[in-house]
Amino acid sequence: MIYDTYIFDLDGTLLNTLGDLTESCNYALRTYGMKERSIEEVRHFVGNGVRKLMERAVPDGLNNPHFEQAMETFRNYYMEHGLDTTEPYPGIEEMLDRLQQEGCRMAVVSNKFYDATLEMVDYFFGDYIEVAVGECETAMPENIPEGFPQHPLRKKPAPDTVNEALRQLNATKQHAVYVGDSDVDIQTALNSGLPCISVLWGFRNRDFLLAHGAKTLISRPEELFV
Repeated sequence: MIYDTYIFDLDGTLLNTLGDLTESCNYALRTYGMKERSIEEVRHFVGNGVRKLMERAVPDGLNNPHFEQAMETFRNYYMEHGLDTTEPYPGIEEMLDRLQQEGCRMAVVSNKFYDATLEMVDYFFGDYIEVAVGECETAMPENIPEGFPQHPLRKKPAPDTVNEALRQLNATKQHAVYVGDSDVDIQTALNSGLPCISVLWGFRNRDFLLAHGAKTLISRPEELFV
């Protein structure tokens, strides 16, 4: 194989989280009497972390006097209900199993809350994914691995979380690849000095990804091995 280390995005790449993200967003909006959003609206809001999702969903964004309360309501609700309907995309577990059998190292980097990232990766992919790094730009996680930087990591598309995942894997960039479903992932790979494989089963379509610089696209998980 060309690559022996795979760095995966989570939402829209390994897991279909759109339903739970939409419900959590709308719960927060309902709580403060705001207009709810459709699942297609939320699809286009995600990709830059949940704070940016809520900034786009809440009327007037950060200028709304209830924004911080809505954000905290979203966070609390999502931590309790983030697994209600979320599940791996078809073929993902088989893909990860084959990568493991072929001796590949695997990690997840996400702009999702750090704790939620670890919980979901452990729940769905604990047998395959060795390392998971979530968003900790605004606050350090409570339980951090040994050697974790003593300062928050910039979220994607900055390379910080990718570099941290590689450090924890004790892997180099030489034979590593980044796999994601969005323009943020394409830029993250570029900023990290890694090639990028863009998937077409996630939150963005082919035309969007090509317009944002995608070079290699796959339609099904098994195409990762072609």
